[in-house]
Amino acid sequence: MARDLTIANKKITPAGANHLFPIFLKLEELKVLIIGAGRVGLEKLQALVQNSPAVTILIVAEKISDAVKEFARHYPGIQLEERTFEENDLRDKDFVIIAVNSKTVSRHIRNLAKEKKIWVNVADTPDLCDFYLSSIVQKGNLKIAISTNGKSPTVAKRLREILQQVLPDELDSVINHLHTIRTRLNGNFDQKVKKLNAITRILIDEDGLENIEDGSE
Repeated sequence: MARDLTIANKKITPAGANHLFPIFLKLEELKVLIIGAGRVGLEKLQALVQNSPAVTILIVAEKISDAVKEFARHYPGIQLEERTFEENDLRDKDFVIIAVNSKTVSRHIRNLAKEKKIWVNVADTPDLCDFYLSSIVQKGNLKIAISTNGKSPTVAKRLREILQQVLPDELDSVINHLHTIRTRLNGNFDQKVKKLNAITRILIDEDGLENIEDGSE
């Protein structure tokens, strides 16, 4: 009976919902392999480095574009090797990004990586991906990742542009101030949460926001 109640009380997620679980990785502690160094490879490289400049990346490609070479020379953690991919390139890698034009080659490399239990992202091929690279909105310490479940990177890009403009730069100062307050609060965890909730309520309180805009607070 208890088991039936547990099942009955579970929240049913709509079949069309996005079931991806968002996480934030400490890339500087991981080793990444990018296969392909054309336009798409450059986009993937820039996305990783702009979020984690100290990341360690090996780029393997038969032809490495001048744009990739120019970008990589500013980051000592990026290693370029202009040659054909070899299975040994997968050794000690935490995840792999495949950005080559051939679907056959992409699937072959993906299968090799899966055998070694390495996470894979295959550019423009969602069904072969273990993870996607999100569109990122960043305001200092605040970082928001946007996903369309691999269906429309263009929509994710447009939403990023909107949020980047709408969210004020002052948010980072707010976060830093709240961090300082948090370290100074006394009491147990529950008490601290309640105090922080009270302090931050003004962020969603329309009356409070109006008072700030009027200069009354």
